[in-house]
Formats: sequence, structure tokens, C-alpha cells
Amino acid sequence: MTDATDPTIGVLSLHTSKESKAICNAVTALGYEAEWFRAENTAVDVREGRATLEPDADVIVNRLLLSKQEQPAEGLGLAATIANLRPMLNPPGPTLTATYKFATATALAEAGVPVPDALLALATDRLDADRGHFGDTAVYKTAIGTHGGGAWKVDAGNSVNAQVGPRQAFLQEFLSPGDGRHSDLRVYVVDDDVIAAMSRTAQGEEWRANVALGGETADVTDDLPDGVATIAREATGAVGLDYAGVDVIEGEEGWYVLEVNPTAGFKGLYGATGISPAPYIAKLAIERAGGTVDDGTVADLAATLDDSRPDCMPEVDTDDPTDPVVIGYTEEVVVRGTRGTETVYAKSDTGATRTSIDASLAADIGTGPIKDIVKIRSGSVKQGRSRPVVDLVVGIGGSQHTVTASVEDRSHMDYPLLLGRDILEHYHVDVTRRADRAATEVDTEEEEDTEE
Repeated sequence: MTDATDPTIGVLSLHTSKESKAICNAVTALGYEAEWFRAENTAVDVREGRATLEPDADVIVNRLLLSKQEQPAEGLGLAATIANLRPMLNPPGPTLTATYKFATATALAEAGVPVPDALLALATDRLDADRGHFGDTAVYKTAIGTHGGGAWKVDAGNSVNAQVGPRQAFLQEFLSPGDGRHSDLRVYVVDDDVIAAMSRTAQGEEWRANVALGGETADVTDDLPDGVATIAREATGAVGLDYAGVDVIEGEEGWYVLEVNPTAGFKGLYGATGISPAPYIAKLAIERAGGTVDDGTVADLAATLDDSRPDCMPEVDTDDPTDPVVIGYTEEVVVRGTRGTETVYAKSDTGATRTSIDASLAADIGTGPIKDIVKIRSGSVKQGRSRPVVDLVVGIGGSQHTVTASVEDRSHMDYPLLLGRDILEHYHVDVTRRADRAATEVDTEEEEDTEE
């Protein structure tokens, strides 16, 4: 370990994000050394009965995005390995509880923090049999998800499965807004203090208020309803986290906690409130390591979201690790709905705005309900065609993407799924690479775009 009077703060984050950069930069701005634990520089060496951590740090800030990983246990195992050697903010146990949404619900319920009614059952018959308890409309969620992905609003006639693909799913009470507009609050807590808070209001026909899904935000840091700050602090403590974004929603009998997010994003919160949580997280880590920080300096730094490239970002001799992953002209992907999962070949189309799924495949996996009807224009049909759109979860490699996909009859086409720019923006497309290894193809796809 380094000298406790001049501690080094580590940020464990294998991905590149505004949040990871901002925390590293905040540590440096507060006068301390930062180390970014990434794939290219992290190692644990056990030799002759002694474990050595590379790089070294006195306290580690855990920013692993477990909810986006196909196998979150791998990330948890890495966090546990490092937490055995150094103190960690948001340690593995509480992070697991927060990542697994139903574990969050049980922890909060046991602590007396109000949560919506919910049911998790390992057998489909048991889960489906209790569907009526939740009224005409219920929320159906995967136990692990992010950015509103893996969440559906299901009507009384919809059957539900105990699992969506490999992930457990559950039913939750739908708290209907009185004025017809779906909204909630995101309250950011660091070390039992409310740092900032924003309201999020869903737009159009969307019922989820997540910023990633277009939710409209407003600053409510100084205008939180009575009791909400206390609920948010209690929820963070009940789960055992050092910092978290707590989502709360109003019901007929008061406020309820929906989720406690251990790696909540900063961008939407900063855009709404002008406050970045990064300096407050850095301050907590520094103080845990024995350092001291001026509160006024922290508040000044929080007025800017400094997501520039940190000095501690390790250099590599190979390709830039921030470059997108390369996928092929065709890829084997996993598509998930409320009733099942299928593995199919999909075609990449950089000319398409949105992903498109065959109607039969959509029905087989259960992608309803229909969210909207949009007009799609293509080269062969200049006036455009109306198509329904539904939420769809697509897994590529180790990453999951939740998109609003159009549904059409693709039975005459070579692939039941077309990947549009809503997914391809995260990748480089190599048109010479084909997962199906087909030598030739009759290209019957149409280049499409959504009309404004």
C-alpha cells in the first residue's frame, strides 16, 4: 500500500465512461494520485503466500457495470478479488444486492423502506398464476437490467415467464400517475448525504422515465417532497452502498423506492442540476484512505462535469481500447422478449435508423405491447409505410442492447433480424466478416430510415 498520508485512489472500471473519467479527474483535482484499474494494467499476483495488486491504491471506487454484462458473476468475482486486498467503495456484496433488483426489494422491505408489491417465482406457473394480484396493468422486469431495458408493461391478458432468456424475471405493481404522465425522481446519495436530485418525466407514449429513453428532466435538489430525501438515504444504507442513484416514485399512499443503482450515470443528473457527483465520491474515497479534502473545493469542482481523458488512463501499444468492437455483416445474436429467447443470425445495416424484427419471431419471443406506430420510408416505397414498434433486448457477444424495434414481415428476407444504427452505433462493422459463413446471398433488404 502507499503512504496513508498521501493516499492513492483507484477507480475499478473496465469500460470508458464519463463517470469513470470524472472520478479520476476529481481525485487529481483534489490533490491526490488516481489509478484507473482497466484490463490493460490490472493484475493480482499471488506468490509465496503474498498477494500483490497492480496498480496499487489505498481505496478502490467500484464502477463495474454488472447490469450490462451477460455474466455479471465475472465482474463480481473480480471486485471480490480486489476487495480482499483493499477497502472498496460500493463493495461486491452490496453491489450484487443493488444490481439484482429483487434482492434490492427484499433488502428494502426488511429495512422498512417502502417498495411496490412484487413477486419473484422460479416456476412460470407460479408467477403467471399470481398475475391477477397486480390488477389490469403490471410491470414485468428482468432481475438484472439497466436504462429501462428488460422492463415491460403487461396487461391482464399477457402471460409471463419466470425467466427472460437466462435472466430471472418478476412482476411488480404498476404505480399509475394521476395526471397521465409517468414520472419519477432520481436522488443521488453519497455517504448518507443527498448531493443532487432530478425529476424525470416520460415523453410521448413511453411509460419509462429513464433519461436514456428520452425522459425530460428538471432540477429538484432543493425542492424534494417531504420524506423523499430520508427514504433515499435509508434505501442506500439498507442495501449497504456508499453512493447510489435512488429512483423513487409516488403512489396513492406515498413514495416508493423502485431501484437503488450502484453505478448511476452522471450526464442526465448534471444536465438537470448542474451538479456532478464525481468530486463527492472522490472526497469520500480520499477520506476513507486517511486524506483530507476542503469541502468548498469539492463544491466548486462539482459545478463542472470534467470527463476529459484522465492522466491516469493507461497507455497501450495496441489499438485504442476505447475503439468500438468490430462486428460482421452478419452476426449471431440473442433476442429476448417476455415469453422466450431465440438465437438467430442478424444482418447489419448501417443505412437503417432502427432495428427491425420479423413479426413471427417477435410473436414467438413475446415483444409486446406495441409502443407506437411509426412511418418508415425506404428506397422502394417513397411515401413510407406504417409499422408497429416494440421493445426488444438484443445480445451481441457479452453486451446487451434494449432498443425500440420495428415489426414487419421478413419471411421473404434472408434474416429475421436487421440491426440498425440504434445498435450499430456502438460497433465498427466489417462487411467482409460473416457469422453465417455464407458464400453468397441474394440481398433483399431495403435501406430504411425513420421519417421525422
